[in-house]
Amino acid sequence: MTASESGFADLLTASRTGSEDAARQLLPLVYDELRRRASWLRRGNQDDATLTTTALVHEAYLKLVDQTRTSWQDRAHFLAVASIAMRQILVDHARERGALKRGGDLNRVDLDSTALSVDDQATHLLELDEALTELAAIDARLARVVECRFFGGLTEEETAEALGVTSRTVRRDWTKAKALLYQRLRA
Repeated sequence: MTASESGFADLLTASRTGSEDAARQLLPLVYDELRRRASWLRRGNQDDATLTTTALVHEAYLKLVDQTRTSWQDRAHFLAVASIAMRQILVDHARERGALKRGGDLNRVDLDSTALSVDDQATHLLELDEALTELAAIDARLARVVECRFFGGLTEEETAEALGVTSRTVRRDWTKAKALLYQRLRA
């Protein structure tokens, strides 16, 4: 672990114990990365005024720094958990929107060719969340790879670092997870 990663981990620990100064110092260190990932997730849905990219980043950040049970290891670990937080926020938002708009045929989604849009494809997001939950019951690491790669926008290397496996393992898991999810979503 480099000195900057160690300092980042120290700030995470301090913010978790209630240090407002540490939380203020932490946000600028991860803001651009979280914003890039949130923007990627929201691509194609700039009309949704209820959940902007900035709102998604802020909600995820608040959710992360408020955690008291997580022992942050480093920046990669923080960003991997941020992927999960963004997934949860998007799914919750889609459920809220879906509660307002019931009905209609469900369309299937392909992970490689479709960027999920919170407004137009809320049902796709809910289907994907359900499929990921089922996948996690079969193989939790496969689900974590999807969360990191798809929801977090992490590279193979970043995902490998966050999960403590090799890039080759991530590549194999990503291929297997996509195949399993494709089967589930087509069913």
